[in-house]
Amino acid sequence: MIDIIISILLLCGTFLALSGSIGILRFPDIYTRLHAATKSATLGVAGVLLGAFLFLYIENGIISGKLLLGIIFILITAPVSGHMISRAAHNTGVELWKHSIRDELKEEEEKAN
Repeated sequence: MIDIIISILLLCGTFLALSGSIGILRFPDIYTRLHAATKSATLGVAGVLLGAFLFLYIENGIISGKLLLGIIFILITAPVSGHMISRAAHNTGVELWKHSIRDELKEEEEKAN
């Protein structure tokens, strides 16, 4: 049963990494591409690392601190770096895709001024 869970985690992580890579190539602007990159990094890599951690723990009885730290590091840094890159792009004037509906950051900046 645990082998099925490990396989599902590895396959889901691999699928998310692949779909994020396709999204980086196919999406039209930096904001949507960044969304694909951070989601695939956060969920895809964390899924693969969690599957590897469970495999090592169940099969060999090894608790890998490196894998746990890697999971925590990815879960914290990928969303933060994506947020900072998108803020920098917005502050330097990178335009949204023409079919984007709202620019909430611009609306908030206008309210503040």
